Amino acid sequence: MSTVIAPAAFDQTALESLCALDPPWVADRRRAAFERFQSLSLPDRSDENWMRTELRLFKRSAWGPSVQPGPEAVEHEGILARNTKSFSEKFLSPEAELSEPMRLAGQIVTLNGHLRRSRCDQLVASRGVLFGTPEQVMAVAGESMIRPHWFNAIDSGADMFAAMHAAFHRGGAIVFIPDGVRLEQPLHLLSCLTEGGTDLGHVLVVLGKGAEATVITETAGGGPAGSGPGGLHCGGIELIVGENASLRMVNIQNWNTGVWHFARQKAKVHSGGKLQWTLAALGSRLSQVAQDVALVGVGAHAQVNGVMFTEGRQQLIYNTLQHHEAASCISNLLYKGALQDRSRLVWRGMIKVDKSAQKTNGYQRSDTLMLSEHARSDSIPGLEIEADDVRCTHGATSGRVDREQIFYAQCRGLSADEAARLVVAGFFQQVFDRITIAPVREALAEAISERIRRIQ
Repeated sequence: MSTVIAPAAFDQTALESLCALDPPWVADRRRAAFERFQSLSLPDRSDENWMRTELRLFKRSAWGPSVQPGPEAVEHEGILARNTKSFSEKFLSPEAELSEPMRLAGQIVTLNGHLRRSRCDQLVASRGVLFGTPEQVMAVAGESMIRPHWFNAIDSGADMFAAMHAAFHRGGAIVFIPDGVRLEQPLHLLSCLTEGGTDLGHVLVVLGKGAEATVITETAGGGPAGSGPGGLHCGGIELIVGENASLRMVNIQNWNTGVWHFARQKAKVHSGGKLQWTLAALGSRLSQVAQDVALVGVGAHAQVNGVMFTEGRQQLIYNTLQHHEAASCISNLLYKGALQDRSRLVWRGMIKVDKSAQKTNGYQRSDTLMLSEHARSDSIPGLEIEADDVRCTHGATSGRVDREQIFYAQCRGLSADEAARLVVAGFFQQVFDRITIAPVREALAEAISERIRRIQ
């Protein structure tokens, strides 16, 4: 299998090679982040967000920004195709058996953060939509359009991984939808890794007033667990939903089982704006994700859907924040996860309501289903409320498959494996019903069904 050799370290030389390609203001921000990065060490368990994360086997010195893939990457295209077929091909292939086949308004494919191919429909571009890698968009867009939003939502100094991403980011996408423009077809970003490769892509989505769009990001590739360096992703996502705008955002994490995945993701929803944010976690060796939603304008609305399926010794940690900064806003979060083998899932959620955010309606819930007696789940919901006219509720459940359900299904002629798939499908149905993009909903259900083995 071909690999990409990374530089020796995330050092000054690697930083300056990136700065040389940037507009001056981006280079200045990189250098400031690099100073912060140099001052930080790996997060440890004294930090509540990291106290359940196992980082003993992660070696910071083993990684660096990936170099441009060479001719050997052509050979790797077949490997990528096999990895991505488990999801992308389900809703993009003409042969996909879906109730509503999906067509794309544009697509970007990167390999180790370097562009492989890119397209945007001419009709979409003619309406003022910008869609491309950050390098592509910054080459044509004015600084005044991008600078107010670039790395202004997420905290780039929150920890070592956040600072690493801010200093060495490359690849990803910028999506800019002008006021009043409504896209009927989705935009798609596929970020791929070679075995041992590094991806530090950054995604920025900005919707103007009254705009509407659907954006799907997906990851795939890297090496399997136990076969050497699987890969490293250290990324960021920033979503800006303008007044009365509507964004459907889908993040599909489908790395191979040897990839380390670290990400900070944040949305800002302005007055009257609507966000439906669906997150699916199916792969990686370890994932540590901070997912925040800030309701910054009166009447903003956010629905967050989480679908997780773990197996082997995978470990997924998600820290979520629903921050109500303005009055009369609604946030609704539902995470559902199923665990096989010796995998582990951690969710720590918080609803924060500022004093000025009266008439808040906040809800969060996380449910997990154990498919093995060796799996483990930790759910920690929380509320921090300063206003006095609010409605906030939270909850979490964790349980095992009811053997009577399996027996009942087998009595109706189903095999043990078929019975297990039926029970798990029923468990996820509530969150699937909330996903309004039918091809994504159906492809997720199929991908999970393919991974389910007999209940242990």
